[in-house]
Amino acid sequence: MGGGAALTPTMAALVLFGVFFGLMIVRVPVAFALGLACLPVMFIEPRLSPMILFNETFKSYNSFILLAVPFFLLTANLMNVGGITDRLVRLSRDLVGHLPGGLAQVNVVLSIFFAGISGSSTADAASQGKIFIEAQVKEGYDLSFSVAITAVSAVLAVIIPPSILMIVWGGTLSVSIGALFLAGILPGLLLGAVQMATVHVYAKLRNYPKYPRSNLKEIGTALAIAVPALMTPVIIIGGKIFGWFTATESAAIAVVYAGLLSVFVYREMNGTQLKGALLDTGKLAAVALFCVGTASAFGWLLAYYQIPKALLAGVGSWGMGITATGFFIALCFLVVGCFLDAIPAIIIVGTILEPLARAVGMDPVHFAMVGIISLAFGLVTPPYGLCLMISCAIAKVRLMYVLKDVMIMLMPMLGVLAATIMFPEIILWLPRLVSPEFLK
Repeated sequence: MGGGAALTPTMAALVLFGVFFGLMIVRVPVAFALGLACLPVMFIEPRLSPMILFNETFKSYNSFILLAVPFFLLTANLMNVGGITDRLVRLSRDLVGHLPGGLAQVNVVLSIFFAGISGSSTADAASQGKIFIEAQVKEGYDLSFSVAITAVSAVLAVIIPPSILMIVWGGTLSVSIGALFLAGILPGLLLGAVQMATVHVYAKLRNYPKYPRSNLKEIGTALAIAVPALMTPVIIIGGKIFGWFTATESAAIAVVYAGLLSVFVYREMNGTQLKGALLDTGKLAAVALFCVGTASAFGWLLAYYQIPKALLAGVGSWGMGITATGFFIALCFLVVGCFLDAIPAIIIVGTILEPLARAVGMDPVHFAMVGIISLAFGLVTPPYGLCLMISCAIAKVRLMYVLKDVMIMLMPMLGVLAATIMFPEIILWLPRLVSPEFLK
């Protein structure tokens, strides 16, 4: 497609990435940096016009799947103002509060529950930061530990379905979203388990407190109250997997369900809170979707100059198998995730690496989940680390203050990522068991 172009693939790549990283260094927001990086190439190349930037950006919004993004964000916000989160906190405390580091264990378990409803790690980090950071410090937990576990547990929201990243990946690279929803369950629960084990070790070493063990009656009562809230992921994931409705329809149904729970069952949401939830959702969705648009224009230019082909020309000759390719893909996403938001990273880097994964016979669902799990780490690694920045902002501490604890917590999680690469069945077993037709 780039034959006869004024710029070679190498020159175009240097201009695109050079301008993009230059703008990032001077703290231009990612979405604007991606769009502005496209303009020099479009002015230099006689066959292109700056209007392509607008065309490609708006064309990317012509996607029914992307409508799911604001709906999932709204579901999360309705949960917080409607008392749903409070019920899940109580259930989590009754289930795991008696373990060493009780409140931190509750923090992790609530993230697992929340992940099954919201699909947004930033929404998780913001809501749980307000609930847990101050509460943990009051109970004797170190501030750096409290901030770190809140940020790190929030990443589960993009791995355990429903996940906004899965919806973007499925829409961009034509992978079954139902298969991705199923594929994320086991790795997400494994990551939650290693986080709980990490809390256990910290609690033993630092003598963190725990709560008295709840009896079966207390657990039963908390479960009965929380069951309506826990039905949300069943509706979203079950509906998508069994073909009752699409990902977008399931997200819309989740909004209606969360609204009905908040108003008629838990009776905690009023008009002012609803207005606040809608405004907050609008802001978050605008940022996420603007990123999708400018990243799509950036990705279109990469395809126009066949830059992915040029970048991977040497890699194909390395003779890597599926496992080695999996580690290479994970490394690429881990590095990119440090500097770039996950949504544009999927659209740009996912598209670049997809031919490499296909060439070695890697299952598209396996490739997708390795990419999504790797990008999740970027939510808590500097300099980008959005979940970490949100948690630090809530605690009013500098990012460097909590970095040591974050890195310690990420080590066992990297072990889970390595296991999913070496043993693809961790990802593929559930999709294969429930709906084999999802896998190509």
